[in-house]
Amino acid sequence: MKSTVVIGVVILFVFILFGAGGCSYNGLVKERENVNSAWAQVENVYQRRADLIPNLVNTVKGAANFEKSTLEAVVTARASATQVKLDANNLDEAGLKRFQQAQDGLSSAISRLLMVTENYPDLKANKNFSELQSQLEGSENRISTERKKFNDVVRTYNTKVSSFPTNLFAGMFGYAPKAYFEATKGSDKAPEVNF
Repeated sequence: MKSTVVIGVVILFVFILFGAGGCSYNGLVKERENVNSAWAQVENVYQRRADLIPNLVNTVKGAANFEKSTLEAVVTARASATQVKLDANNLDEAGLKRFQQAQDGLSSAISRLLMVTENYPDLKANKNFSELQSQLEGSENRISTERKKFNDVVRTYNTKVSSFPTNLFAGMFGYAPKAYFEATKGSDKAPEVNF
């Protein structure tokens, strides 16, 4: 009789352990897929911006005496940004920093291009250029929104991976915390403007 109770308790313990493990594992899978989906959307909006750039460059090329070095910088930055690829299952801090640096380089090149266009009133009046500029601004807003959503999903995932008892199963199944998008260094300070 005593051995039957002990066996029953052991079976109940194993059943509870597997039940908790299954729930934890399924929750991890769900959160990982949420991160993958959010990452795919981040890549989507960055790709949208990259796809607009050749049209912008071609429109600007038509402007007489436009600074060739500025256009070359944009084309080079776009090529660099589109070559940095990350796997959603391996979003570590170093990889995300490389991705972010390449995208920041492209953002900077586009900003320089748009600043230089201020010297070309005919270009500013060009309807195609105005539309492309507006679409780029919209893309930048989308990028900001999707990066925030990505960080929110990663926070939920990282919390689940780090919380007890799920953290026990996360380690066994190879689930590790993911990296966040971070603000570019110096972006916390307002630029100094002198007239």
